[in-house]
Amino acid sequence: MRHLAPAALLLFALPAVAQDRPAVFPTRDVAVTYRMTGGSAPQGAPQTMQMSWNAAAGLLRSEVPGMGWMVADQRSGRAFMVMEPMRVIMDVPLGQQGSQLPGLSPNATYRREGNATVAGLRCTIWSVQDGDSRGRACITADGVMLRAEGTNAGHSGGLEATQVTYAPQDPSRFQRPQGYQSMQGMPGMPGGRPPGR
Repeated sequence: MRHLAPAALLLFALPAVAQDRPAVFPTRDVAVTYRMTGGSAPQGAPQTMQMSWNAAAGLLRSEVPGMGWMVADQRSGRAFMVMEPMRVIMDVPLGQQGSQLPGLSPNATYRREGNATVAGLRCTIWSVQDGDSRGRACITADGVMLRAEGTNAGHSGGLEATQVTYAPQDPSRFQRPQGYQSMQGMPGMPGGRPPGR
């Protein structure tokens, strides 16, 4: 699941309103297909990622090919992962996921670097520095991240939008499915335990 973190966490880490900082949560419903770049996707993993936003509810859904999907709540700062093959739901506090992209603390600083066109849309390029982490993100005026790249602890990665579709998103796609078992944390990780134990 680590290759999901750069995109999802950058989207929730940057504040929506602050001194000359970008808004990164879309102001209207949108679905985006991204191409993974650098070390974002492990070898052999899918090189694309689909993400959808329910703007009114402040929810982001990320597809995880071969595993299921994840929904992150901008307002509560929490997320859940649905593992379809196992029919399991795992709650994931966003602050515990780790990330290869900077911008995860209130001390992060941002600077405009110009403009670009990605997937046919104009966006503003922002440089981000957060401690030893550095990166760049190209974000539209209505809060859609079209491109991001960064390095952290010697790891680098990023993503770039290849298709952007503005359209109402079905609210049911962002809800927890019924009839699935709950699991606390990833098996093999501290505090992780399989369902039913």
